[in-house]
Amino acid sequence: MQYRDFGKTGIKVSALGFGAMRLPILQEEQVDEKRAVSMIRHAIDEGVNYIDTAYPYHQGESERIVGNALRDGYREKTYLATKCPVWKLEKPEDFDEVLDEQLKKLQTDHIDFYLLHALSRDRFEDKVKKFDLVTRMEKAREEGKIKYLGFSFHDSYDVFQDILDYYDGWDFCQIQYNYVDLEHQAGVKGLKAAADKGLAVVVMEPLLGGKLADPAEHVKKVFPEGKSTVEYALDFLWDQQEVSLLLSGMSDEKQLEENLVYADRSQIGMVKPEEKQVYKEAKEIFDSMALVGCTGCRYCLPCPFGLEIPEIFSYYNMTAAHKESEAKAGYEAMLVKAEGCKACHHCEKECPQMIKISEVMPEVAHVFAKL
Repeated sequence: MQYRDFGKTGIKVSALGFGAMRLPILQEEQVDEKRAVSMIRHAIDEGVNYIDTAYPYHQGESERIVGNALRDGYREKTYLATKCPVWKLEKPEDFDEVLDEQLKKLQTDHIDFYLLHALSRDRFEDKVKKFDLVTRMEKAREEGKIKYLGFSFHDSYDVFQDILDYYDGWDFCQIQYNYVDLEHQAGVKGLKAAADKGLAVVVMEPLLGGKLADPAEHVKKVFPEGKSTVEYALDFLWDQQEVSLLLSGMSDEKQLEENLVYADRSQIGMVKPEEKQVYKEAKEIFDSMALVGCTGCRYCLPCPFGLEIPEIFSYYNMTAAHKESEAKAGYEAMLVKAEGCKACHHCEKECPQMIKISEVMPEVAHVFAKL
């Protein structure tokens, strides 16, 4: 395992972090806890020292499962990160109640890296500022409950800069970033702005919800043989000095083993000049095919009317990648299709990508009606 500086903290973290948002599943979204615990422990045995979870992951079960995985001496071998669900807070005191609940679920007396989760303009203004959550975080740090203060982010660059400038005590931040999302959300400008302030930068969605792991053939053909499309995507990030670590939500043992190998090969400055041009070409092709920027995070669910929104968007995106027959077969098998959307906007309030879902669904229905 390779290790990198975690901003100004003086800590060294593994190039690869284990993201506990996409743990192995049995059925009906139930986590295969035995496999999940085994995978997390194996990652730590192989040198991964950063485990990331959050209050809502896996319907609230992720923190509990991570807590079980870190028993038997594993908590002492790793740094633990989790996040405050700021949208749940109705009054300032709720911050402390939620944190105590998380500590109990995680079976620990402290959280190394604590983030305000998925900040947007509204959450920043209505929760962080209104409830003075930074002061709450500082108090929790004084009490020994958390060590380093950060935030994760989903909004435009100008909002990101406002949050950076709001508080001089940020230790780290977490952003969505990959070779496609260079100008999306915080983007490369946000990456460099945070690093310039001495913050560690944790990268999420390095594979854009899996889309860069198995992209359309048009994209695959751009990359020279010798490395997988996954390794190319991860190398793009590890090449950059500003990236402290990247998180991967690994759903099976094969993904974990491959990522461990890729992380072992990683280093700053590893991408050759000619490869940088390849990434630009791949992005241009990908951008021309991506109809909806859904990453499959499932924050939008459950839908009150039974729509499996990420799955619908997945089939919709297939139609732009010349997989019409596969997309139609999958879409037709769904119990509730796009026309079942009632435009209640419940999902749009939760979507980190800020997709206007109620506006896209009629177009999805129209496209599949013609196939």
